[in-house]
Amino acid sequence: MSGGSGVDTDDVSADGVSDGRVSVLFVCMGNICRSPTAEGVFRKLVADSPLAGRVNMDSAGTHGYHIDAAPDARSIEHAARRGYDLTPLRGRQVSAADFERFDYILVADAMNMKLLKAMCPTRLQHKIDFLLDYGSAQHEDEAEVPDPYHGDADDFEIALDLIEDGCKGLLEFLLDQQRMRGGLSSPAPTR
Repeated sequence: MSGGSGVDTDDVSADGVSDGRVSVLFVCMGNICRSPTAEGVFRKLVADSPLAGRVNMDSAGTHGYHIDAAPDARSIEHAARRGYDLTPLRGRQVSAADFERFDYILVADAMNMKLLKAMCPTRLQHKIDFLLDYGSAQHEDEAEVPDPYHGDADDFEIALDLIEDGCKGLLEFLLDQQRMRGGLSSPAPTR
């Protein structure tokens, strides 16, 4: 077992892919607010999609402040209101192996992007993106998910709105990738 979620990602090979699976790591600073929320949201979206069982995911922080800690109680509460369960998740810090292990490493903000790029071998930096790069046009002016840790309930709702948008876009992107590779049939046209 590895990771904040307690989900077994050891079956992921050095290139991040195993048995046609895709692997995604969500990253913020402490791995108690934004990245575990993204993991929880994405975990539910994937479970309810044709990619169920085909995506390995985890979350981590650039700092080791909260190793083995549960997500922030406010993150758990706000996520639960929308049907996401963060309670099994536990904090961990990004490791050097993560850059090899994961296909997509999605970060919440510019400061943590800078830290990840400094840690990551140059040949693997193409794997690192902002989560909101996958977001909809509705949030095209947003590049970062603001850290709600020092904020109020509204800040947690804003972060969750942005995370949901980015995760939905990521899921659509991965579904399109699978369709192009012949791994999924195209959706039926709507009338």
